[in-house]
Amino acid sequence: MDSLDVQVLQTARDWAARGDAVALVTVVRTWGSSPRPVGAMMALNRDGRTVGSVSGGCIEDDLIDRHAGPEAQGWDGAPVATLRYGVSADEAHRFGLPCGGTIELVVEFAPAPDTTAALLAQLRAGQLVRRTVCLETGRVTLSASDRPAPLQCDARTLAVTLGPAYRMLLIGAGNLAAYVATIAGFNGFEVTVCDPRREQLHTLSDLNLRITTEMPDDAVLAFRPDARSCIVALSHDPKLDDMALLEAIHSEAFYVGAIGSRRNNRARRERFVTHFGESPASLARLRGPIGLYIGSKTPAEIAVSLMAEVIAVKNGVAVPPGLGVEAAKNHAERAALAASIDL
Repeated sequence: MDSLDVQVLQTARDWAARGDAVALVTVVRTWGSSPRPVGAMMALNRDGRTVGSVSGGCIEDDLIDRHAGPEAQGWDGAPVATLRYGVSADEAHRFGLPCGGTIELVVEFAPAPDTTAALLAQLRAGQLVRRTVCLETGRVTLSASDRPAPLQCDARTLAVTLGPAYRMLLIGAGNLAAYVATIAGFNGFEVTVCDPRREQLHTLSDLNLRITTEMPDDAVLAFRPDARSCIVALSHDPKLDDMALLEAIHSEAFYVGAIGSRRNNRARRERFVTHFGESPASLARLRGPIGLYIGSKTPAEIAVSLMAEVIAVKNGVAVPPGLGVEAAKNHAERAALAASIDL
């Protein structure tokens, strides 16, 4: 779950607990291009304050015009409203939607703060929760869910599955881990760093991270990877990286990868097949060299490359093979060789 969504729910709960009039706005459908995805949320205080977003800004301004202030619409009528923006070209232009874009929103007026607090407690406990809204009465019910599911909205109900934040386990502390953890945190990941080499941990002292010094294979087991988890080996030490990866590739983690050169990654795969009984099929999920090729040299640039690939995989984007580090470097070497032969 996006950390911004958690912030929206927390703010809506806090405002309502203080007696403020609060509306919760959810993107339920989009057609064509849209600035925010289905499921994106925003909390709107009747005094005009907002947290979160449902567009690039113009729709938020219109929602404030409609629903903020003493003469605002909606608060004394139906508990839920459905709004659609961008049906016409003029309206799409007015609200800053891309050409052909249309967005549909559900606005819940005065969602019960007790129910929102219960939802937040379940999310903090690591549970996956199905939140169902009756569009006629505004009544919200919460139920346990065993796996993520797409948002569903029809004439009667809105149902969305909310889960704990995406999680990342990094094997190996150091400067690169610090940069990766920082970027991952900005993108809503809860980050844990594992490194039994305590002398390496000083690089993380200024970051708010979960840190463990247990052996990496034990750390992976304790992490209990699921479909919202990724595991990245950064230590460059086979004694640490290999142990973690051997556990991780058989987990449900959506991304498993290791830093290292093309030669080191080939050697790792050979070790896994020769000494640990793995096969090309079982190693298909192991990514390496990791990242998208951007010519990165510094730890900060490598972290950007790595996180771009992680986010692409998380979002279900098929990364073209030529954008991977190995393929791009192989292509560059072939091009350089061809150029030298032509000379």
